[in-house]
Amino acid sequence: MKRQDLEKCGLPDTPGVYFFRDTEGNILYIGKATSLRDRVRSYFNPDLMKSRGLRLVSMVTAAHTVTHQITESVLEALLLESKLIKDNVPPYNAKEKDNRSFTCVVITKEEFPRVLVMRTREYEKRFTKKDTLAVYGPFASLTQLRDAMKIIRRMFPYRDKCEVNQGKPCFNAQLKLCPGVCYGAVTKEEYKRHISNIQKLFEGKKTELKKDLEKQMKEYAKKHAFEKAAQVRNTLFALDHIKDISLIKDDEIVSFKDSAFRIEGYDVAHISGTDRVGVMTVIEGKEKMTDEYRKFKLPERTNDDYAGLREIMLRRFGHKEWRYPDLIVIDGGVGHKQTAEKILAGLGLLIPIVSVVKDERHKPKDILGAALHVDNHKKEILLVNSEAHRFAIGYHKVLRNRLV
Repeated sequence: MKRQDLEKCGLPDTPGVYFFRDTEGNILYIGKATSLRDRVRSYFNPDLMKSRGLRLVSMVTAAHTVTHQITESVLEALLLESKLIKDNVPPYNAKEKDNRSFTCVVITKEEFPRVLVMRTREYEKRFTKKDTLAVYGPFASLTQLRDAMKIIRRMFPYRDKCEVNQGKPCFNAQLKLCPGVCYGAVTKEEYKRHISNIQKLFEGKKTELKKDLEKQMKEYAKKHAFEKAAQVRNTLFALDHIKDISLIKDDEIVSFKDSAFRIEGYDVAHISGTDRVGVMTVIEGKEKMTDEYRKFKLPERTNDDYAGLREIMLRRFGHKEWRYPDLIVIDGGVGHKQTAEKILAGLGLLIPIVSVVKDERHKPKDILGAALHVDNHKKEILLVNSEAHRFAIGYHKVLRNRLV
């Protein structure tokens, strides 16, 4: 995708969530913005691409168009982005889904639930699913999430640390950030409404939330509980006038560091076309991701490595739930590289490919491909290629020995 293609996307100067999509409309990446138009334009700044690395270039190159969803506030964009990433698992956001250093919001399953902000790894240590009413996230920025929770807590006060009926107001209750769970100022039913309101906000149900609040306001008015009716009215006003511009910074494209650069290596092993197998190995940053290695048992046929490579790639890219690589490494010469490029072109994918050429002793003697990729990732290219060869030979031997 090129900068001039943005004119067709009709991106407005408003808060919202944007979607980079491939030629088939599949979502590659989801992001949030204070200004959809300005944020998406920033992806096409040459200096930004250089500073963020090859993974950003790979994502933008693979994209065919950008769509968007407008929100009424940046807060809603922040919450909606997290929900959509969790629901869709886009390949270029997949790192966020599994990164336990990111943060989440936990609502505990108690008589008076607590609302907690914590690291994902901390949540996994402290809680099980049966202990929680809901978990939202992950969120990449702890600072942004804390700022968002300050806004939410002013509208819907909640308990986090205080004990139920401890006898005196906690510090947050004195600031009107806790509804008074600590000293019996709120009933179980009233507090349940607070929690339900927070859940609706996180789940993108703002219209439903406002209807519920309007209903609550009328109920309080009928009962002549005018002070509580006024509190609900003020919450409704706050929902429509959220001051949240500071939640999303202009330099917030954080998902494309080269530490998350994904390289996949493919290789085929067989003896005269029998016991044919293919494999995929993965390097992210400089680490082997062995739990993401994959084996492919291939149809028996003649000694045709091109056909084997095609089988591996079609089956691999049939799994759209797997994060796409930023670079592909294959074993072979010009013909193998051209075959792989044609396969990707047929799938509508623009992922760079390099091939490792071997000598008569099957040792690497050259790497074919763009100097940009070879110079920046030579060690990783050779490592993922070596791993693919080792993994393929090992799998082939297992199948061969079964027949002995």
